[in-house]
Amino acid sequence: MDRNTIIAVILITGIMAVWMIMMPPPQAPEPVVEEVQVASDSLDSTNAADSPEQVSAPVQLPEAAQVHATREIVVDTDLYTARLSDLGATLTGFELKEFLQFDQVRQVQMVDSTGRGAVGVEFQSPGSRNIYTRDLLFVQRDSMDVVDATTAPATVVFEAGIGNGRLQFAYTFKPGDYEVELEVTHINPAGFQTSEGYELVWYGGIPFSEDANNRKEEITKVGAYARSGNDVEGITLQGDEWAERVLRGNVSWVGVKNKYFGAVIVTDRPALEAVLEGERIGDTEDPAVAVNFEAALFMGPPDDTPDTFRLYLGPLEYGKIKRYEGAYGIVDYGWDAFEWMTRPLAVAVFIPAFSFLSSLIPNYGLVIILFCLLIKVVLLPLTLSSYKSMAKMRELQPKMQEIKEKYADNPEKQQQATIKMYRESGTNPLGACLPMLLQYPIIIALWQFLQQSIEIRQEGFLWAADLSAPDAILNLPFTIPFYGDFVAGFTVLMGLSMIVQMRLQATPASGPQAKIFMYVMPGVIFVIFNRLPSGLSLYYFCYNVFSAVQQQFINKSVKKNPDSRKSVVKKSAGRKPVSKIATGKRRGKKGRR
Repeated sequence: MDRNTIIAVILITGIMAVWMIMMPPPQAPEPVVEEVQVASDSLDSTNAADSPEQVSAPVQLPEAAQVHATREIVVDTDLYTARLSDLGATLTGFELKEFLQFDQVRQVQMVDSTGRGAVGVEFQSPGSRNIYTRDLLFVQRDSMDVVDATTAPATVVFEAGIGNGRLQFAYTFKPGDYEVELEVTHINPAGFQTSEGYELVWYGGIPFSEDANNRKEEITKVGAYARSGNDVEGITLQGDEWAERVLRGNVSWVGVKNKYFGAVIVTDRPALEAVLEGERIGDTEDPAVAVNFEAALFMGPPDDTPDTFRLYLGPLEYGKIKRYEGAYGIVDYGWDAFEWMTRPLAVAVFIPAFSFLSSLIPNYGLVIILFCLLIKVVLLPLTLSSYKSMAKMRELQPKMQEIKEKYADNPEKQQQATIKMYRESGTNPLGACLPMLLQYPIIIALWQFLQQSIEIRQEGFLWAADLSAPDAILNLPFTIPFYGDFVAGFTVLMGLSMIVQMRLQATPASGPQAKIFMYVMPGVIFVIFNRLPSGLSLYYFCYNVFSAVQQQFINKSVKKNPDSRKSVVKKSAGRKPVSKIATGKRRGKKGRR
């Protein structure tokens, strides 16, 4: 430190000391108490602000609500049972009647019951205090404990006085629909909040609904998402214990989900910003692992007209959530490198096909088998091309072996002779591989679709009680790493069918490496698939069986109509057959000897 710096520090310190001695501290201003004004039982939005009867409580103090006994309002529809609390005017429960948890006893719950409600508003008061509506006591307009919405829409209205204004929540429940309409009305908003605006927040994730012993697989599917412009982005908690993301500009919705169910909040007035936060408590391997999310829509400053939101709380079925633009984007279809083909195939092919077949066949196991057969029929031209090329290649194996032996010490001539053989026989070495490669997008898309298709959830077939879960036929007294502590039935059948199919494809010239691969590859697949949904293993088992049968028919047809043999000996104008030229050369060499 140089001399000038030392002098400057001393001078500044001295000035500050003199200032503090000479200037007395200012007197503290009188505290301003901001009040929450809870309306009387007879609430009328047109004259409520003029009512002299008000119950006041300090802002953001839950103790104020404890003075009053909180009430639970139950709303019953044909699809779900919703529960609301006047503490926070929020959803405290949302049970789906048509969907059961993994135990097939309890109904699927869409709201985190360990929290203080799923929906709330956050804003700042003119006195710079953070206000959370879940801490405030509201009054229900109709004072009804049970609301019937099984045959006609029903609206539940909550209202609370805050400062010199009022805040109103109006929930509308409709029969035959998983959508709940929410109107948030700020009456004289300048009287109780700043001009910055407010946030509508969804608190908590969708509770787990699947097998706790397979929690690691389910936790890969949980997340929080938002749509900004035309892009859907989100956060997951598979690798990180904490995640956060902010999206700015023209936000149309936010949502959270687990594997099969989701909650999406759609705003009719585009939000200025979306904030997504997520936390994982515990390890992904732990059955007791928990997740927590917050998905917020920053709406900007309100006015006296209500802001309308649509809340979808239900299954992630394409037919039900496609009306919310881009909302099906929260369903995970794998890595971004593959999603460009897997999602369009699922939406355009798999979902309509499953929907149509299930309308004709009541059992989803049979639907999967028939769907697999249809896929094989559609891909038949590619398969025929591939198998015919493979048959030609098998016929050329002896010739290829001769070339290898003849030019064993000259790889360049060996390659030239092989190319010449392919050209003269009219065989394309890629002809067997290219048609198979063209099938891979369908195989990969089905891999993703069947793993998270809610259509097969809790649908049984043969010994499998749930096609969306592993079909354990034998429980082991120990755990095998990467495999598990049980044996899945359809996975065993799939592995055996793969061995049979590979044996049918093998040629007499197949080396020892190919034979080892014939058994190693099914073994690897057997380990990978053991903990995956049994519906996926059922599909690939049927696919292997149909492929083996198909190959047998093609092989027989090739033997009866040996076009490939004729193509090996090809004639052209002005040239002798290749076989005669070769014979002449051999005789010439013999004569010179």
